[in-house]
Amino acid sequence: MSGTRIHPSAIIAAGAELDADVRVGAFSLIGPHVRLGAGTLVGPHVVVEGRTTIGARNQIFQFASVGAAPQDLKYHGEPSELVIGDDNRIREFCTLQPGTEAGGMLTRIGSGNLLMNYSHIAHDCLLGDRNVVANGVQLGGHVIIEDGVVVGALAGIHQFVRLGESAIIGAGSMVSLDVPPFCNATGDRATLHGLNTVGLKRRGFSDDTIQAIKRAYRIMFTSGLRVAEAVARVRAETGRIPEVERFVSFIERSERGVARPG
Repeated sequence: MSGTRIHPSAIIAAGAELDADVRVGAFSLIGPHVRLGAGTLVGPHVVVEGRTTIGARNQIFQFASVGAAPQDLKYHGEPSELVIGDDNRIREFCTLQPGTEAGGMLTRIGSGNLLMNYSHIAHDCLLGDRNVVANGVQLGGHVIIEDGVVVGALAGIHQFVRLGESAIIGAGSMVSLDVPPFCNATGDRATLHGLNTVGLKRRGFSDDTIQAIKRAYRIMFTSGLRVAEAVARVRAETGRIPEVERFVSFIERSERGVARPG
């Protein structure tokens, strides 16, 4: 508790664990099964409840609801969890909810994510690292977002959809199918519009790697081949470049089907 600062109007339930240098603002409530990591800032009028574990140096802004019971009629009070990593920014009016028995009892958010105002992370979602979830984005249950994904404002992501590494989703899109890594998806229902080349360059991908991904994209979506045939051709022509392998493996594993060019 060294250096921890709690506003006198905040309510910290017996059993809550607060590491060093945690700050809790006015009128916030911290539940009995909550753990806050070192250096985490909880702003005013925030509710953190449920079996919620939050790592170090997170910032949770006013009026966020973190760890409340899932909005799922199948949830009956089972002791599911919400686990949040380090260095995340959770902005005003965000809602983050724990898992359910049907989804492995866990919602997990990695590290370095920005969750903007009014975004909703539903039960059993799994988010990786360094994602940007913009204002008003709504994630249905069981959504998987890998690393470095940007989801534009007011987008809706259907339950069980996967968004692959470094994908970008246009504002206002309704996404009902998986979006492969490195792709740009936009629209209602979202279709692919090439690759997220700006994002790949910002991540330091080499020109050769980007060209290899582009070649894989063309084979997968414009060759007219069946998925298995296209995957085999990509692997034969690219020599199993790691980024290309992630791209085709994602498509191979899709259960909902993947978004395609419009």
